[in-house]
Amino acid sequence: MLIYGFHPVREALRLRPQAVERVLLSDRAQRARVMEIEKLCRRRSVPAESHPAGKLDELTSGAVHNGFVAEVRARTAPGHGADAELVVLLEDVQDPRNLGAILRVCEGAGVGRVLIRDRGSAPLSAAAIKTSAGAAEYLRIDRVTNSANEIQALQKDGFWVYGADGAGEPVWNVDLTGKVCLCLGGEEKGLRPRTRKLCDRLVALPMRGRVESLNVATASAALLYEAVRQRQGNGD
Repeated sequence: MLIYGFHPVREALRLRPQAVERVLLSDRAQRARVMEIEKLCRRRSVPAESHPAGKLDELTSGAVHNGFVAEVRARTAPGHGADAELVVLLEDVQDPRNLGAILRVCEGAGVGRVLIRDRGSAPLSAAAIKTSAGAAEYLRIDRVTNSANEIQALQKDGFWVYGADGAGEPVWNVDLTGKVCLCLGGEEKGLRPRTRKLCDRLVALPMRGRVESLNVATASAALLYEAVRQRQGNGD
């Protein structure tokens, strides 16, 4: 698969250079950044190639790559230093930029595992990875075929499963310590009915203004950092 952008390429070289097959650099890229990437490539014994900017435009279908593209093998290893008892399940998040933004939040919050329902969700594409600003490189991300099966398996393993839904109770009234899985639904319809039904409880961010809901990436940040607050022992 391809990843592009300075930060995603740099983090891939730093974290898992063994998965980077080659790096392509534009002849128009910022020189200081090119030198940094070339230095990392030499240290990690990763081939680095210089190409005209048009070649990189062609490879990325015209996406904004800032002059840096890498061919990498998909991640299979778990994240580093993450909280194995904090899991996020995503379904029907269709915008790759939303997906990337959520992954960035997950990494910042120390999520141990991200499950993405394969059908109906955006792929873990170069666009999503770029939006994550390299954070996707630090996460364990698994594509799954069935949300219900995953939820039931987590519950059997002792996890409490909470679904983000406007009809839920305020998230700060719910205990988010211990084994917790937070389920987030798509941009249009939210969680699927079956997923909503299987959740142990539904949680929400009360809206005090005139808009009805928050963007899913924004909501993920608020919900996950409430979990971080509680898990750090900073509750009432």
